[in-house]
Amino acid sequence: MQTMKSTHVELNNFPNSNENDQILGSSLEMEFVNVKSSMALLYDRFIQNADPRTGNWLLMSSPLPQTIIIAAYIFFVTSWGPRLMANRKAFDLKGVLIVYNFGVVALSLYMCYEFWMAGWGTGYTFRCDLVDYSPTGERMVATCWLYYFSKFIEMLDTVFFVLRKRNSQVTFLHVYHHSIMPFTWWFGVRFAGGGLGTFHALLNSIVHVVMYTYYGLTVLGPSFQKYLWWKKYLTSIQLIQFVMVTTHIWQYFFLKDCPYQFPVFIYIIGLYGLIFLLLFLNFWYHAYTKGKRLPKSMQNQTWAHHSNGVMNGNANHNEKEE
Repeated sequence: MQTMKSTHVELNNFPNSNENDQILGSSLEMEFVNVKSSMALLYDRFIQNADPRTGNWLLMSSPLPQTIIIAAYIFFVTSWGPRLMANRKAFDLKGVLIVYNFGVVALSLYMCYEFWMAGWGTGYTFRCDLVDYSPTGERMVATCWLYYFSKFIEMLDTVFFVLRKRNSQVTFLHVYHHSIMPFTWWFGVRFAGGGLGTFHALLNSIVHVVMYTYYGLTVLGPSFQKYLWWKKYLTSIQLIQFVMVTTHIWQYFFLKDCPYQFPVFIYIIGLYGLIFLLLFLNFWYHAYTKGKRLPKSMQNQTWAHHSNGVMNGNANHNEKEE
């Protein structure tokens, strides 16, 4: 009898299923808190090296706001947007496209001027140019932020494709390009707003002046086609851009002493430039060297259409290039 009572008492000492659930829940909650604390600590250590000048600027507080915008952009242009337009008539956006394209031209011209005056034309050596964190470098970092913000404006390229039901132009390369540029540039502005890592931004702004001028003129209609005789040079302009970016950034690895503050950006820019250079050369080879083996439409398309995917005018892309 005593043994049975003892066994009963011992059994009662074991927690029941509800208590087990509570213990497990508490353990998971504690683990979540620990992981959250560890991530917060890592982020604090990471962000302490950031440029304090940009901390309070629009979209600069953390990577989260831009990540939400980029995710929404990808969702709209790849899923929701095409489904929304599936049973609707394509929008006629001629007026909007005229304002948009020439607006980007004006913005790109302004950024060219600012990049030049902030460093590239007033003291940079085009070799080992460091980030200037002093007050004299504020103009450059402000220009870097403007360039970063312009990447969100250029997302409208894809939005216009969707609204005009040009879904075939919403390629993986196009969406990848418009998504990765602002994402990586957040870190550039937040940590290294200036120096040799901004040369590709200057070049890209120059190229955009040319490209968006062309796109704007195509929207204006057939009467302006006679002014587009230089269309055949667009591909060459893109090639020159990629070669210059890749050559400039890769010289870092051959400099004996270049204490650039954030070498990781050199690798990112170098890899990005090299990838696009290889993609371009592949396109060039198939379109111009082996062009007769391709459909006529592909033979006559420019690299601008494949890389940026911003051929948002009304030009006939299948027209023969003179």
